[in-house]
Amino acid sequence: MTKAKKQTFSVTKAVKANARERVGTPPPGHALPDPKEKSERRKVKHKETLADLLSEKEK
Repeated sequence: MTKAKKQTFSVTKAVKANARERVGTPPPGHALPDPKEKSERRKVKHKETLADLLSEKEK
């Protein structure tokens, strides 16, 4: 049998564990949308026709 690796003390892990005990686990995070993808979604799918442009000017 192999020996179990000795656990080293980590201050960060200890502080986080203490906070989880007192406050509870944090809510799950959401991924931020990609700025490139966001701008591509806003683009108009079809160009306006000349008739549409002229009818808008008349209004």
